[in-house]
Amino acid sequence: MGESPILAKRRYPCGEAPISHSKILIRATNWIGDAVMSLPALGAIRASFPRAEITVLARPWVADIYARQTSIDRVIHYRAARGARDLSAKWELAKQLRKEEFDCAILLQNAFEAALVVRLAGIPRRIGYDRDGRGWLLTDPIAVPKPGEIPPHQRFYYLELLRRAGTIDELPVSEAIRLDGMDQAVARGALRFAELGAAVPVIGVSPGAAYGGAKRWMAEGFAEAASRIAIEESASVALFGSEAERPLCDAIAASIRTRGAAAVNLAGQTTLRDFIDLTAACRLFLTNDSGAMHIASAVGVRTVAVFGATDDIATGPTGPLARVVRQDVDCSPCLLRECPIDHRCMTRVTPDRVAAVAMELLR
Repeated sequence: MGESPILAKRRYPCGEAPISHSKILIRATNWIGDAVMSLPALGAIRASFPRAEITVLARPWVADIYARQTSIDRVIHYRAARGARDLSAKWELAKQLRKEEFDCAILLQNAFEAALVVRLAGIPRRIGYDRDGRGWLLTDPIAVPKPGEIPPHQRFYYLELLRRAGTIDELPVSEAIRLDGMDQAVARGALRFAELGAAVPVIGVSPGAAYGGAKRWMAEGFAEAASRIAIEESASVALFGSEAERPLCDAIAASIRTRGAAAVNLAGQTTLRDFIDLTAACRLFLTNDSGAMHIASAVGVRTVAVFGATDDIATGPTGPLARVVRQDVDCSPCLLRECPIDHRCMTRVTPDRVAAVAMELLR
């Protein structure tokens, strides 16, 4: 493949000449939120190598995020267990990748095993951050950015890897992160809502958070705010979450119904693909800091996210259709999984405030 004119101007580490690649493997991140925040990096890789075949190696539970993107050509599922477990599966994966004859691997994931697999696969150029003791497995071990060296949002962490490797000249202007193919997703989601008996418009609600209870706003807060918005907008409410969060969503749905609004609980009943389609068809989405928040923001739906223990500057939703609600308290953001005191960062966020922010966004 001929290199792009922009690529030829770049300065590569260690005095190397500019390199073009025809077949690139990207090791994806493992969490939904991180996967969404890595999408600008995928777009930058495609812009730098417009004629390359770009493949993403991803865990099955995040694969549908990448599968929608026009910046990549295909997705390979990574099913081996994490860490030192299931070494035979990792070896089989490495053999499979070796047959593919990739000429470059870009590791967006930080783990040691990500570097080990691509090294065993014999991929000649291996780019990744020099961390977790894996630098010796990489041809391009990139220094991890120090605090203050790059903009604080997590998407720039992935973009900076490309900049330091010489793949891009500079960090791009900050933009909203968006998933591709959303017109089709909206149509599929609206059809699915009709099949489920959920009257449009729909207010989506995701009250859970995988990281821990400290990230979760009060269940009754979601019920009060969602029912108020739904009544004002003549809408119904759809609750989303994992199977483990189904009892939580059942309780919130029941509370919403007692307040006079229609509600359907879809927790544990949607694949990631289904969830993206249904979320895209929502009029508004209420959520904690979670993977669901990142998807709601990335599909271009008006999103209101309640933050407490975590830092919205670093991991918040992006773009003009997203709003963050948080209560300033001395101990926040603490980044703890569970609050050791009274959870004041969340209990002091009122349903009135969340509903008001949502209604302002809808107007």
